[in-house]
Amino acid sequence: MVHARPERRLAAILAADVSGYSRLMHADEEATHARLMALLADGVEPAIAEHGGRIVKNTGDGLLAEFPSAVEAVRAAMQFQTRVGELTTGDREDSRIAFRVGVNIGDVIVEPHDIFGDGVNIAARLESVAAPGGICISSSVYDQVQGKIGGRFADLGEQNLKNIGRPIRVYAVILDEFRPATLSERGGSSTFSPPHLSIVVLPFTNLSGDPEQDCFADGVTDSLTTDLSRISGSFVIARNSAFSYKGKSIDVRQVGRELNVRYVLEGSVQRSRSRLRINVQLIDAQTANHLWAERFEKLIADIFDMQDEIVSRLANALDVQLIVAEARRAERSLNPDALDLVFQGLACLYEGPSPKHLTHARDFFERALAIDARNVRAMVGLAIVDFRMAITVRTDNKAALFSAAATNATKALSLAPDDTLGHLVLGGVYILTNRAAQGIAECERVLAIDRNSAWAHSAIGIAKIQMGRPAETEAHILEALRLSPRDTLAHQWMDFVGTAKMHLGAYTEAASWLRRSIEANRNYPPAHFALAAALGLLGASDEARTVARAGLALDPDFSIRRFGFGSSSDHPTYLAGRARISEGLRLAGVPEG
Repeated sequence: MVHARPERRLAAILAADVSGYSRLMHADEEATHARLMALLADGVEPAIAEHGGRIVKNTGDGLLAEFPSAVEAVRAAMQFQTRVGELTTGDREDSRIAFRVGVNIGDVIVEPHDIFGDGVNIAARLESVAAPGGICISSSVYDQVQGKIGGRFADLGEQNLKNIGRPIRVYAVILDEFRPATLSERGGSSTFSPPHLSIVVLPFTNLSGDPEQDCFADGVTDSLTTDLSRISGSFVIARNSAFSYKGKSIDVRQVGRELNVRYVLEGSVQRSRSRLRINVQLIDAQTANHLWAERFEKLIADIFDMQDEIVSRLANALDVQLIVAEARRAERSLNPDALDLVFQGLACLYEGPSPKHLTHARDFFERALAIDARNVRAMVGLAIVDFRMAITVRTDNKAALFSAAATNATKALSLAPDDTLGHLVLGGVYILTNRAAQGIAECERVLAIDRNSAWAHSAIGIAKIQMGRPAETEAHILEALRLSPRDTLAHQWMDFVGTAKMHLGAYTEAASWLRRSIEANRNYPPAHFALAAALGLLGASDEARTVARAGLALDPDFSIRRFGFGSSSDHPTYLAGRARISEGLRLAGVPEG
């Protein structure tokens, strides 16, 4: 039997769906369906027909259409997005319907009621990264439409789209100038919210009066743009669009509207003889309020090493600050979505590993999964909670907590193989369950994805202790501290070095590192007990007992017996080091238990 060759043709493909459709249907199923049908009939379908398009199929919450022309496809999308904006102006924000649109060009397989092919899949993925009320197009579409439709575009750079094997360069169509005046009068050129974690790094200003410093300032801007794009879920405006503002007097609120971003990062570079000063500010693009500021001052050495260090520190600090800012936004939301809840959960984790904060974080992550059962960040969030419960809270259930953490991390990684936090949790479980080599492999996978991961370096540092190689720990922790010197976990990293020095018998060095850990966080019991052991082994009995009492005030149930239960490796060198620490604890007067 001879099969007929399938019909193929080159087409512009438009994919559209409703943002937050499941939430809207859950809130009011009949009203949502009626409003959607009205918007399709009054706004979307006429625009597609007017521009020569054909609706291939409806998808319940959206549609798939094809056009013989990329220009007409984008014009149709712009027309119906503007019309939908007009029709929904008076709707409440929590019930307003907004479409996201993706447009691509591809060679498609044509059937009577459907089209297939890689080009269709890319259009659907472009739609998924578009902002509500927005349009994202591929570079192939951009090449066809630029200069022909009178619109402007934001270059979003190369994006890794789900289930698409290669990065796709994406452009967002800026719709502001096509929206009716009634929308602009409402305090913004668009009524639709920018994406979560959306940011533009504006070109850093050279305040030195030295043109040679322009290259350094531009290099910092470029590198920071690249490194911020590695933050999971971030939406970072590409360099070309950001640099269109260079040398101009700008209003950050206007920049936010034009690029549809929530945050603006701006900075300056100033050189004075042998020193270099860099100031940075993270700004809310809607209100122009300063959310965070930092200053770096360094002696001028190798210019590229300086640039690398500054960018690495900024990227790590901004990762935390953006999450905190998103959590604050979410607190004000009447109807938080899954991502809003995830950000609030992560912010709880940043507060510290106390049972209270971990319990609150778990609640946020579970609520997020109730809304979106495949939310990778929420899965990883639960994995982090279980992992931290296992290592910081007194419990006889450590094995079950480690197992639950590994299960959620593995499930998340099956959906998002490059999720760095998922690999870090899995690596941590391996390291603390006598599989240090596997844990290091997970951490190295993280560093291949994100070279700025201070947490990966710190985890490798603790793994080296478990493997009987404590002499290698300090170098890894020093790298973690270089990348993130003000990290919320820095006190634990210093404790790791102190512990490694104890395993090496270098008790004076151990005491120095452990004092630093206590200075960074006086409420962290392990550092007090480790310092007490080091002082005991150094013969400073009185001070050792004083430090041990401070530790017991924080953790009254600690004992030498409990310390013994914390062993996480069967390596002989590791076990010998643990035995020496136990003897130090005994000399410091810690109860046997």
